[in-house]
Amino acid sequence: MALKKSRRKLIILLLGGLFLILVVALILGSSRENVITVQTEKVERREIIQLVTASGRIHPEIEVKISPEVSGEIVELPVREGQQVNPGNLVVRIRPDSYIAARNRVQAAYEGAQAELRRAEANLERVLLEHNRMQELYSKQLVSESELLTARTNYTMAMAGRDAATHQIAQARATLEEANENLQRTSIYAPMAGTVTVVNSELGERVVGTGLMGGTEIMIISDLSRMEARVDVDENDVVQVSIGDTARVEVDAYPDRIFDGVVTEIAHAAKTRGIGTQEAVVNFEVKIRIIDTDVMLRPGMSMIADIETNIRPDVIAVPIQSVTVRADTSNNQETEQATEQRRGRSRQQPNEIVFVVDGDKVKAVPVKRGIMGDRYVEITEGLDEDMEVVTGSFRAINRDLEDGALIKVDNQERRGIAQSN
Repeated sequence: MALKKSRRKLIILLLGGLFLILVVALILGSSRENVITVQTEKVERREIIQLVTASGRIHPEIEVKISPEVSGEIVELPVREGQQVNPGNLVVRIRPDSYIAARNRVQAAYEGAQAELRRAEANLERVLLEHNRMQELYSKQLVSESELLTARTNYTMAMAGRDAATHQIAQARATLEEANENLQRTSIYAPMAGTVTVVNSELGERVVGTGLMGGTEIMIISDLSRMEARVDVDENDVVQVSIGDTARVEVDAYPDRIFDGVVTEIAHAAKTRGIGTQEAVVNFEVKIRIIDTDVMLRPGMSMIADIETNIRPDVIAVPIQSVTVRADTSNNQETEQATEQRRGRSRQQPNEIVFVVDGDKVKAVPVKRGIMGDRYVEITEGLDEDMEVVTGSFRAINRDLEDGALIKVDNQERRGIAQSN
């Protein structure tokens, strides 16, 4: 019995000792600083190219929409999509019968007005002779003054009749010219050399002339030798874009090609979608001329353009992901202001910082940024060449790291990611 009691005490003591050791180990382990694994890169001088990226579609620089000026039925449509045309080639003919009849009717009215003018001129000549005869007789006191006044009145009325006939003939001539023009407008000819890229109408279809609302768009003729990209640039980025900026254009249909371009036009008015909603988008259309392409770009192809808005050669640069935001790190001592910043109550603007390797720790260095490229950002203040900055991971830079944190550098992971990309 005594042996059993002694064994029980021994077991209890052993368990208590193990528990005490475990508690001490946990306390000691929790007091150790956490070591954060990071990836780093040396600060170097680079050429930074600031880009504005936007998407859009390929369009011809010059395209003409063909719409009739008169209404009627299409009786000839000798072209199809993809066909080449030259200036003066017939592309559409509208049935001219009603316009021929209208022209003939106006022609008859014009000829009638000419006959009326001849009659008025003959009447004026007769009345003038009568007026002259009455004036001579009056001078000899062979007729009364009232008879002379009647002759003068008849002469004045004859002149008015001649003038009215003259104005009528001018009106008839203008109407005839309009009728002839309408008749000529039933035949539509290509205004330029190019390719018929769109045909919206068919033979026998009735079309509406531009004199009535917008008119029917029958076809589009485009100059495919001069193509441009039209992209929508956000209102915050368009202020950086200038006429003449160089652009690199990637067309989805040619994934292995990059086309050179130059900005030729920037819209002055915005294109707004979703006005009055949280999804409202304000963009400005920018046109980019494609330079020296040796492949066939077709209207409507999807594309993405990188517009080079600024270039800075030989500047200190770090990867974009290295720059993060923290509270003021100029004073490491605990202050009321620092406490408020950590609690999110400070109204001061957070600093942009870069974590610089300092032995087995990191130092939070405030920096000022310049322009930003696709991978690197210019640092105008805060860093020198050959400093080693933290470039990863994203969680470490943006959440885990603080000034003075212990780190372990593992650049094998970064190289593995780069090789996989």
